[in-house]
Amino acid sequence: MMAVHSVANPNDGFPQLLRSDPARALGMLRVQALAGDSASQLALGQMHLEGIGCERNGAEARYWFQHAAHQGDAMAMNMLGRCLENGWGGAIDHELAAVWYREAATHGSDWGMYNFAHVLANGRGVKADRAAAFLWFSRAAEQGHGRAMHFLGQYYEHGWETEPDAERASELYRCSAEKGDYRGQCSWASVLTEQGRIDEACALLRRVLAAAPAYFAEALRDDLGRSRHPELRALAVVAPV
Repeated sequence: MMAVHSVANPNDGFPQLLRSDPARALGMLRVQALAGDSASQLALGQMHLEGIGCERNGAEARYWFQHAAHQGDAMAMNMLGRCLENGWGGAIDHELAAVWYREAATHGSDWGMYNFAHVLANGRGVKADRAAAFLWFSRAAEQGHGRAMHFLGQYYEHGWETEPDAERASELYRCSAEKGDYRGQCSWASVLTEQGRIDEACALLRRVLAAAPAYFAEALRDDLGRSRHPELRALAVVAPV
């Protein structure tokens, strides 16, 4: 949605039009996209992907992301990679997804950096390279990417491609949590628990249980049910608030 709002100057009324009449906003973007404006192409792709002002259409989204990507738009490069990785609007192609993530990363997209690091870490579409993944997670974290901060924290916690540094890991988890990343919030809650700050950990974990994807919340409840702390075990059975 940020991509959609960033197309036009916030003072020109477009954000308000997007809220009040998304179908009309879509039509305006299409005119600009057809004229070759890459920001409009990116936003049009996002609207088709999310079904804003139209039915969801992965193929149409991929089409516009591709046009903007070939014009050098870093976020469009990343979104094209996402389409290719997840099969949105066409066939899955992990190798080509990695190519576009790398392009997005080298063009300065923090999401591109994160996604490229992720495929490097897992060897999906590219040869696994944990050292290179560490580098790209670091670069994304430097740009304030909350999810990258969490994964970088794991590298420091476990000593992957770097010396173990529990203090650095904890700081990254804290920053990730403050950015709203639910994985980072869980890791920071673990640090709080180790420090004896159980009430703070419980409050944070309640927010995670309320906001995280169902599969993650279910796994978290399983883990909490095995905790030695009764306050944490209680979260496994009490509905999130």
